[in-house]
This record gives sequence, C-alpha cells and structure tokens, in this order.
Amino acid sequence: MTELSRITLDDLMVEAAPYCHAVDDGQLVFLAGQLAQDDPAWRGKSGSIEEETTAAMALLGRVLERLGLGFGDVVRVGVFMTDLGDFTRMNAVYQSFFPDGLYPARTCVGVAALLSGAKIEIDCVARRRT
Repeated sequence: MTELSRITLDDLMVEAAPYCHAVDDGQLVFLAGQLAQDDPAWRGKSGSIEEETTAAMALLGRVLERLGLGFGDVVRVGVFMTDLGDFTRMNAVYQSFFPDGLYPARTCVGVAALLSGAKIEIDCVARRRT
C-alpha cells in the first residue's frame, strides 16, 4: 500500500486550522476546498462572484503548481455556492482556468452558508500522469 503524503502550504494556512491543503496517494491528489478568504489578501473581505471564483481557483492553482500539477490534471471539481443564481457568472470565470476545454467532472451544490461569509468554495481531485 502506498503511503499518503499530506501537504500543508504554510503561506496559505488560516491560523492553526486542523487540515492540510492536499493529500497525495501517488496517483490521485485530493485538494481541500478553497475560499477567496483563504488568501491573506482577502481576509475579512468579500467580492463579486467573479472575483471570489477567480481567487478560489487561483489558490487551487497555487497548490496544484507546488505539486507539479496544473488544471489540465484535474479530474473532478466540487463547487459550493451560496447563491445558485450566480452560476452563469461563476461558470464564465471557472471555465477560463482549464486548457483547451479539458473540463473535469463537476458537481455544483447550493449551500446555506460558507465560512467567512464566502460566496463560493471549490475543491478538486487531480491525477498524476504516468
């Protein structure tokens, strides 16, 4: 059995939160959900759905990059939104992160609330190419 590697990026940690940014089993990498507010520049702020989607996706991109991966390696995404009426606007930003239309399987769920008053949280699973 392959050992799991747990990855925590100190520059992205929110205080002493009990989680890691990714768990890598050697082939699949599971990334924790990201909010715009997880970025130190966003703490205590909110923005439009486009701004928060961009920030959350950029944070996922930073984690992927540190692991030698990119959005083209993402195979599944979970999107959690407090207002599904923002879906079309979120989707316009979201799709711009994936190369050549290589979109992963995705679930989008409406939720009552997210931490820090966020409008959106996004997580994903990526696969290492062999």
